[in-house]
Amino acid sequence: MKHFTVEETNLLSIYADSSKPALLKNIRAALPYMDADLRELAERTMQKVGALTEAEYAELAVYAADEV
Repeated sequence: MKHFTVEETNLLSIYADSSKPALLKNIRAALPYMDADLRELAERTMQKVGALTEAEYAELAVYAADEV
């Protein structure tokens, strides 16, 4: 499984969803509103998430930011 940085995990928490495709869709929808640095982080994070299987995604300890 890919290792995620604290920043990547925080980004995943913001856009958390029940499925990998939904999470990636949420992040893609936000890309036009991100500055260059955040966009780079988001793109790197999407690559890592995209490489995960659904089972690996389900094992991630990522919770919606407002649920923590």
